[in-house]
Amino acid sequence: MDSESSKSAFNQIMEAINAKGVNMIGLHGMPGVGKTTLAKEVGKHAREQKLFDKVVMFTMSQNPNIRTIQDKVAEMFGLNFDKNTEEGRAEELFRSMQRVNKILVIVDDLWEEFKMESIGIPFGDDHEGCKILLTTRRQQVCTKMNCKEIQLGILSKDEAWVLFRDKAGLEDDCSTLNDVAKEVAAQCKGLPLAIVVVAKALKGESLNEWRDANQRFKDSTHLYDEEVLGGVLEPLKLSYDYLKKGINQMTGINDIQMCFLLCSLFPEDEEIDTEILITCGIGVGLFPYVSLIEDKRKKIVEALKKLKKSGLLLETDGADTIRIHDVIRDFAHWLTSTGENRFMVKDTLKEWPHMDESYTAIALWNCSSIIKIFPDKVEFSKLKTLFLVGERKRKRDDFLVVFGTFFEEMKALQVLLLQRVSFSLKGLPSLPNLKTLWCYKCRLKNFSSSLTNMRSLEILALIGTEIDEISEELVKLSALKYLRLSNVGVEREMNIPPNLVSRLTSLQELHVISANNLNLLELKSLSRLTALSLELSANQIPLEDFVLPKLQRYGVVVGEIYAVNREAFIRTLVILDYSSSLSAFNNLFCNVEELILWDVGGQKNIVPSIDEMGVNELTSLHLASCDDMEFLIDTKNDQGSTVAFSNLVELKISSMVSLKGLCYGVSPTRFLQNLKQVSIKDCEELQVIFQIDKLSERMKYQTPLLSNLTELSLHSLPKLKMIWEVKPSHRAIASLQSLKVVRIESCHNLKTIFSPCLALSMLHLQELDISYCDRLEQVIGFGQEGEIIENDCLLYCWPKLRVLSIHHCESLKYISTNTLIQSLESVYIENCHQLIQIYNMEQNIVLPELGSQESLTNLKLILLPELKYMWNVPNHYLHRVEITKCDKLTYLFSEITARTLVHLQFLEIRNCYSLEHLIGEAENMDEIDISNTKDQSPLFLPNLKGVRIAKCENLKYLCSSQALPYLESIEIEDCPRLIQIFNMEKNKDGFGLQNDSPLCCWPKLRILHIEFCPKLKYVCANTWTRGLQSLESVFIRDCSQLIQVFNMEQNKHGQDIVLPELGSQNHCWTKLKTLQIEDCQLLKYVFANTLSQGFPLLESLYLKNCPQLLQVFSSTEERDVIGDHILLNVPFLKNLEVSNCPQISCFIVQAQLIEELVLSNVGNSRQLCNTDVPVLNEGCIVVGNHEEVFQVQGGYLFSSIKKLKLRNLFEARVIWNDFAQVATLENLTTLTLSDCKKLRYIFSPMMARSLSHLVDLFIEGCEEIERIILAKDQVSSSSSNGDTSHQPKSFRNLTRITVTNCKNLNSLFPFGLFPVISKLESLIVERNSKLEQVFELEEKVEVVAKEKMKFYNLERLLLEELPGLIQFCPKGYHFVFPKMMELKVRDCPKLTTGFFIDSQAFVHCKTKLVEQDAVEESTTVQNAIFNENIDWSRWLRKSQLPHIT
Repeated sequence: MDSESSKSAFNQIMEAINAKGVNMIGLHGMPGVGKTTLAKEVGKHAREQKLFDKVVMFTMSQNPNIRTIQDKVAEMFGLNFDKNTEEGRAEELFRSMQRVNKILVIVDDLWEEFKMESIGIPFGDDHEGCKILLTTRRQQVCTKMNCKEIQLGILSKDEAWVLFRDKAGLEDDCSTLNDVAKEVAAQCKGLPLAIVVVAKALKGESLNEWRDANQRFKDSTHLYDEEVLGGVLEPLKLSYDYLKKGINQMTGINDIQMCFLLCSLFPEDEEIDTEILITCGIGVGLFPYVSLIEDKRKKIVEALKKLKKSGLLLETDGADTIRIHDVIRDFAHWLTSTGENRFMVKDTLKEWPHMDESYTAIALWNCSSIIKIFPDKVEFSKLKTLFLVGERKRKRDDFLVVFGTFFEEMKALQVLLLQRVSFSLKGLPSLPNLKTLWCYKCRLKNFSSSLTNMRSLEILALIGTEIDEISEELVKLSALKYLRLSNVGVEREMNIPPNLVSRLTSLQELHVISANNLNLLELKSLSRLTALSLELSANQIPLEDFVLPKLQRYGVVVGEIYAVNREAFIRTLVILDYSSSLSAFNNLFCNVEELILWDVGGQKNIVPSIDEMGVNELTSLHLASCDDMEFLIDTKNDQGSTVAFSNLVELKISSMVSLKGLCYGVSPTRFLQNLKQVSIKDCEELQVIFQIDKLSERMKYQTPLLSNLTELSLHSLPKLKMIWEVKPSHRAIASLQSLKVVRIESCHNLKTIFSPCLALSMLHLQELDISYCDRLEQVIGFGQEGEIIENDCLLYCWPKLRVLSIHHCESLKYISTNTLIQSLESVYIENCHQLIQIYNMEQNIVLPELGSQESLTNLKLILLPELKYMWNVPNHYLHRVEITKCDKLTYLFSEITARTLVHLQFLEIRNCYSLEHLIGEAENMDEIDISNTKDQSPLFLPNLKGVRIAKCENLKYLCSSQALPYLESIEIEDCPRLIQIFNMEKNKDGFGLQNDSPLCCWPKLRILHIEFCPKLKYVCANTWTRGLQSLESVFIRDCSQLIQVFNMEQNKHGQDIVLPELGSQNHCWTKLKTLQIEDCQLLKYVFANTLSQGFPLLESLYLKNCPQLLQVFSSTEERDVIGDHILLNVPFLKNLEVSNCPQISCFIVQAQLIEELVLSNVGNSRQLCNTDVPVLNEGCIVVGNHEEVFQVQGGYLFSSIKKLKLRNLFEARVIWNDFAQVATLENLTTLTLSDCKKLRYIFSPMMARSLSHLVDLFIEGCEEIERIILAKDQVSSSSSNGDTSHQPKSFRNLTRITVTNCKNLNSLFPFGLFPVISKLESLIVERNSKLEQVFELEEKVEVVAKEKMKFYNLERLLLEELPGLIQFCPKGYHFVFPKMMELKVRDCPKLTTGFFIDSQAFVHCKTKLVEQDAVEESTTVQNAIFNENIDWSRWLRKSQLPHIT
């Protein structure tokens, strides 16, 4: 029920989630008011609306287990922890969550201030995209944690009464009972939890009982903890007291009440395993007058159902678990805090608590293995129930170690539950009253000898537990009624001693749920056995005449299978890979509820071959790869009296090569009358599934056949011709009234899905998914003559169909004929080549609402080459439209439809060749009455947010619309005939350009992306730039006719003019971050009427190949202009690229954060040389194609730049002059210089010293360069800051160097640079005709004989077409390249450096000494290769290098 308080709180939470600066939201309210329910609803909404990338929810509770919470969160993020400490795991989780952009974390039931970082949850400055919603009973917790506080209030009086009345099953009348009930409801104080619990407790009671309850409320003493339980205690106490029938003498309270209290022993918010609960209940003596375990089980299950009905327990998704609300658990703890039944429960234990001996039940969960004072012995003379559980840890061997003496003084103990506990050498002491021992993942030493100390034991469960052996000592447990063994010991197969089980004659339940060696013949001795769980191999089935006993419950699995539950919750039989006789299972077939047969041979049918009685208790049947089976049932020899498969709910069939049908002969009585789910796949002989024409006379008077069917899935049935074969005379006895989901795939012979008579009954169909059915022509079709009779209704109504998905059905012409579908939310149709129209409406039916898509939100059509029309009806809820490859579609919507598209937000169209515009004109507008069309908007598409259109060759414009107040994104690509995006001509209906609003207004437009639209002249004429205040990104490419992006129209002479209304206005683009324009040959202006200061957040500016581009910004104010140069005042600019824009000469940049600068082929700017540079603002840098590329006005720091690329700057002689005095290049990583013909050098020695991060250096076609780094004698005194000759250059990160086509380059680097290019990996030097030396000795250095220098990282060296190269390394030096992978030397005729390879495959090089200087050259140099071409690779077999030892 949605109360006003919960609606208000929900809206406040969603508002806070979307608000900037709010990272933690606190939802507080009284216990039982519905905080958890609301938090779950927020999480569900966030997932469905995709508001976050991840939504995580966990419960903190009073004693949070951090490791468990970390595990739950990590699972959501796919994280496997490497570290074991809480702190280490928190750090791993922290980093993992930081990698996800948007996260919602819901923290339920927080009791005190808590640091989320201790779990590993980043938020605030550490992760702005992470929002935390916490729930708490205490407002001060929200305050302390600086939350946005939101209170969840109680229900109003009227809301509380309506909820109470519904839950109590009362009529809405003025009876005396209702008067009393209203007084009782008022006592629940508007708390939903209290209302539900009390209403359910009193449901169906007499007026006197209601009066008694009301009086008890009035007489209550109000003794409770206000903070913990608040106003729910009295209502809960009333409900608890109503579990009143029968007091158990052993426990002193009612059995159902004790069952409820036992549930409170389990951890908060954990699902409780009902099997454990049942065995514990039996152990404490519930229902003592019932002797059989099976009967006790039924009683306890009945009690749990009553507790769930009363609202004191909650359902879970699984049938074998239950849950208790945290507030109700707190109430149970309050009940057991005093009196005869005192309980203690600790959800987490790190220190041993103070306890007295009065407790009757203690549950200690997650006990840390490092508890310092774990007692050797404790005295609990009244203790009957003990749960002792070690901490959950990754290491299996990490147990809670307990001495056996710990239990010595617990003589009254009846139930002992142990998890992750290890016993000392002595084993368990004498526990004379112990009835139930349940051990999970424990290590029990000397367990066999301990059994003699537990003579009263009735229930023994050992699961994943290490014991010394399964011993003969078990026989001494004469009272043992229940034995559960699963993965006991350390071996894969459990070793059960021969003849042990047969001597356990008191056994009523035996559960052996892992591989074992049990001899099944021993079961004959167990006359009291009622329940059996067994995992067997085929070899364990005796070949002699053996039959398993009759059982009330069983779970028997023959063969290895992993996905099947072996528990005996329902009667389950699984047989895999079995070809022998099935007679051993005869006693199980008669009452089996779930039957799975995989690869079972020799059976032609289930009935009568396997069971002659008709398997009428069977609810689930799975058949796979049973190659001999032809039908489920054969009735040819039956006289019509058989009842078969009458309770079957689920049918799954796969890979049955011989299956021909479900029934051979006349269908038996009640055949499949309860069938709900059908899945059939890969049955190649199946032609008809439901043969409704073959029915016994009795069937005509029963529940309609298939009336309970809810889900049908058919896959890969190549010969299937009909799903249902129905005679006209049998129409009344077949119905699909419950069918909700139909999925059909790869049924290539199917021509229709539903016959007309069945289609009429499908009032609840919700999802229809059809794919790869090549011959399918219609969804509803006429399969047989005579199906249509006179006065047949031709209108098929599927009022609940939400999802329609059809793809790859090449013969389909119509989706449906005359079908009323009002709830459709999503349509997806793909690759249906014959589809003409989605709805084919008969001409003689006049129903104005027919096909009205009132709820359709998503429409996706792909590859429908014959589709010409969609529909001509209103649609008020369409949210998203995607159309691809529908070549004959000329428009999307008629005008009448378009008028109602008030909620359309996203539109995507691709490859629609004939599409001219989105909205087509109705042929007979005068005949269409649209006066009653609701939500009719004066604008087309008023809520449109995103438009994406690509490859629509005939599209001229989208539609006529000037105001799109919610439009956020326009992306248009490859539309060669597009002239305008929005046509501004006023159309005949008054839509389009309005007299009082002549300007386009797109106040939320963030992204404008247009590519390959050669006829587009304007994005939109008459654009009001103030209506573009949200623009963040503009990308325009290959629009050859585009003249101006905004604010242009043509006068009567076809000339471009600026609108007079805007001529004097200058605007700001306060959110624009990226502007990129490429290949627009006629573009002259981008932003007229905008000053450069109007771009305060601009980060990236790219202008490429725009030969006519004159201005990006306005030049209306002199203070922004120097000559013809634009002052770019953009403080956050990071990327600036201007390429092939010859009308633009240079920029004067005020941008301290610039990281990437590319300047290529721009106009020269000699005029700047005559400009008085000092007039520039402090901190400016002038960038342009002039003699000095960069001119700096003092104080400018250039330290942010990472990439610098200069190309085709024909006027540039110097990149930077005196630059190092005012700027630094400490972060430069990439420098590219190309075709700067007049450039003389690159670095001065001082500048070179600041290049510590340079990684890539590329120089090409710089013809005048003689040196890369000026020699010290070339540095003018004015530009030198002290003596730099002895200061090392800093290229320590230089990795790749390429120098080509620099014809005047004499040497590459001074030899002194060698030690600081140690990371060099690639050196390519090509076509530098005057290059003589790669490494040049600047001064005469004394040659040290055989001196070696290693280039540790150089992998690639290319020296090609270098006619002047004499030496690679200086004379007398010896270079070694340990990692060399590729060496190429070509056309270097003067080279005196030779190359060779040693025994370690290291490449070496040496330069010949001049003869008069050489005393004696080594053999090594004489054998090396000189002035010959080398093409060597370490891996490829190319030319060889000489090997030198």
